[in-house]
Amino acid sequence: MKTSWLPASLREGLRCASSTQSTIPRSLLRNRIPLSSPSKSFTTTSQLRDSIAAPEINFPDEGGRGENGSQEPPKFFARLVPYSPSYFTAQPSYTDNLLQLQNLLLKYSKLPVVQPGEAPRVAWRSLMEYRDQTGEGVRSSKYHKIVETLHRLNHIHPSVMPPDVKEAMDRYKRDVNPHENVAKPIPIDQYGRALGVGRRKSSTARAYLVEGTGEVLINGKTLAEAFGRHHDRESAIWALKATDRIDKYNLWALVSGGGTTGQAEALTLAVGKALLSHEPALKPALRRAGCVTRDPRKVERKKPGHVKARKMPAWVKR
Repeated sequence: MKTSWLPASLREGLRCASSTQSTIPRSLLRNRIPLSSPSKSFTTTSQLRDSIAAPEINFPDEGGRGENGSQEPPKFFARLVPYSPSYFTAQPSYTDNLLQLQNLLLKYSKLPVVQPGEAPRVAWRSLMEYRDQTGEGVRSSKYHKIVETLHRLNHIHPSVMPPDVKEAMDRYKRDVNPHENVAKPIPIDQYGRALGVGRRKSSTARAYLVEGTGEVLINGKTLAEAFGRHHDRESAIWALKATDRIDKYNLWALVSGGGTTGQAEALTLAVGKALLSHEPALKPALRRAGCVTRDPRKVERKKPGHVKARKMPAWVKR
């Protein structure tokens, strides 16, 4: 660079600057470490640390005082814990119930059991009742596992039944056990009469049965006068005929409503009930003969557009 036209003082300064720069090697200039660099701090301030971290626990000493000398009990902040490990399943209540029953079955598996037909009859809650109780849409196949486990627990011998098993089974029993409902026996009055009531369709029959020689009166008439058809006469005294008791009892009956066939079949049930009051041991024979079971069938109603209950009018093409 031409510096002849510059002043003398300025030329001298430029010469000194150029000479100083040339004396230092370029490699040292590239690798030169800076004399001072800003230091990075990885620590947070106390204010920021307090806002992020959990509060310190004030552990009490032997005298019951905290670190700051206060008598207040230490405060512990804990997270919420599920009430059961089954909380994370689809149906926690059902899972807990099934595991509880299975644990009881495993715990008392060595206890003596009764024969299959000798276990006490128990009516368990239905599937809909169990769903209402737990509030979960349990499938029938899953609820069947609970009922099957309850049946196995119910076969434990009553003399050694543990209290916790009995308490667990009571939670699944119905409020009213239909197997414990026993029909009241028909009493025999002071004259030796037993009253039986029977119904069939819209007919009603009341039969008074007393020991005698085989006389039969129906609405004050003989059997042949009350029923013209031979089948109806046989149905009226079928309970006595099936048990071979026709000549051992006298029958006086009142029938009303419906037709002759309905009255005769209602009388069959009434006589069967009255005969059971005199001889309860005849129940199996009367049940086989169909004399103690109510026939619930009734006449089917006529529908609109039908000729009768089910008959349709003849179809005409035109």
